[in-house]
Amino acid sequence: MLVGIKDIQIVDFKPEFSTAFKTLNQWWIESYFIMEPSDYTILNHPQSEVIDKGGVILFAIIDNAPVGVCALIKSKVKDYNFELAKMGVHPDWHGQGIGWKLGKACLEKAKALGARTVFLESNTKLEVAMYLYKKLGFRKVDSFPTPDDRCNIQMLVEL
Repeated sequence: MLVGIKDIQIVDFKPEFSTAFKTLNQWWIESYFIMEPSDYTILNHPQSEVIDKGGVILFAIIDNAPVGVCALIKSKVKDYNFELAKMGVHPDWHGQGIGWKLGKACLEKAKALGARTVFLESNTKLEVAMYLYKKLGFRKVDSFPTPDDRCNIQMLVEL
């Protein structure tokens, strides 16, 4: 089903969206990789691991149902304010501009929170995601230590 970009609402995390946060992310992770310990920690505890630590989780809603999600996690990496992470869109809704709208909304939220930099960690195998990140303004940076085995690229955008 095709939707217009105006039909997609972006809303903040609500506890009732916890299951959607996990399932939307678990789908893409398990489609390409394996779930890692850090995935379980964040996906099972979005309130305590993201929100309570100064982060944000945004959902794309269509017809009152969450179809996409993206987290903005307070960074532990020196000189980077936030990490864009855990972005997933239900496969039935791919190609509809949902990832773009979520990514833009997260970057706008980061800027409103006073951030100057947002980084992400990904894998170049995710070609559609790589295209989206570049379109959002992210550029490859020199790598730094990461706990995630699947990460083979780190990117940064300055706001």
